Amino acid sequence: MSESQTSVAVVTIDGPSGSGKGTIAALLARELGWGLLDSGALYRLTALAALNHGVDFSDESSLEVLAGHLDVQFLPSERDGLVIVLEGEQVGASMRTEDVGAMASKVAALPGVRRALLQRQRDFAEAPGLVADGRDMGTVVFPDAVLKVFLTASAEERAKRRLEQLQQKGIDASFDRLLDDITARDERDSQRTVAPLKPADDAIVLDSTRMSIHEVFNEVLKQMRLKGLL
Repeated sequence: MSESQTSVAVVTIDGPSGSGKGTIAALLARELGWGLLDSGALYRLTALAALNHGVDFSDESSLEVLAGHLDVQFLPSERDGLVIVLEGEQVGASMRTEDVGAMASKVAALPGVRRALLQRQRDFAEAPGLVADGRDMGTVVFPDAVLKVFLTASAEERAKRRLEQLQQKGIDASFDRLLDDITARDERDSQRTVAPLKPADDAIVLDSTRMSIHEVFNEVLKQMRLKGLL
């Protein structure tokens, strides 16, 4: 990381899927007026950009260049939570298609793209500060972050939250299937050899199973005050 990046305050919010880290990160960024990074979206965004520009997915060097210069903004929104702007256009449904998902998996397997996106993530660290949401923000991407939060919740609670989200969108889903998917993903993420999902040694671990979003948000603000960030 460059000297300019290390001098910028970075708060990392890591945790498993469904823990609420994206919601908390967006709330914090909006409250503080800081930049926001949703690292989990970057591989899909790289794939979408490649599709838009007709880049061959077997051309690793071109994909690496594209990833390293990805023109994307993450904007906290009171109405939508998070708005993602790729090359000047809002992308939502377009980055959630099956085609983009399949291509994102291929992109994520390329070492050159992973290296490029690591630096691209670090480039988000600009004044006045950055809130970075992901799975390895505090352990790999921003190991010198001034505050690291690892947000978790029981698999059952996360499956319940996901079920409620889907039902609100009018989508039928099975609690048992969601629970199985979450449990399997937790195991994959925690056992992988590269950047496994785990709290940084100096992270504040918050279990949100019995906490509201408001309570979690206030606890993170409290930790920021203790660090002299507020």
